[in-house]
Amino acid sequence: MDAPRQTVKRARELRRKMTLPEILMWTALRGRRLAGLRFRRQHPVGPYILDFYCDDARLAVEIDGERHSESDRMVHDERRTAWLEAQGLRVLRIPARDVLADMDAVLSHVRRTAGR
Repeated sequence: MDAPRQTVKRARELRRKMTLPEILMWTALRGRRLAGLRFRRQHPVGPYILDFYCDDARLAVEIDGERHSESDRMVHDERRTAWLEAQGLRVLRIPARDVLADMDAVLSHVRRTAGR
């Protein structure tokens, strides 16, 4: 799925500025470490940038920090999720605090959602 040039540029910037939970998640996912699934980080899809994306499972994994609990951000996230689902993707939202607290449980959840 093509993305606007500006979105691709922003995705490159975000790869250099990942948060600690995103770095930890990427370390666990990269190189097919999770059930042989290939994930991409900060992957542009249409007008959006996904934290992590597995094309084989058509799965977007989003790591949500505290800001995502604010009402305006929640509305944006719901609209974004609806658009992604309309494109045939599944969206898994994971609180950043869960990544920091129990990575094994998070990875098990991602693996189950991906069907592995």
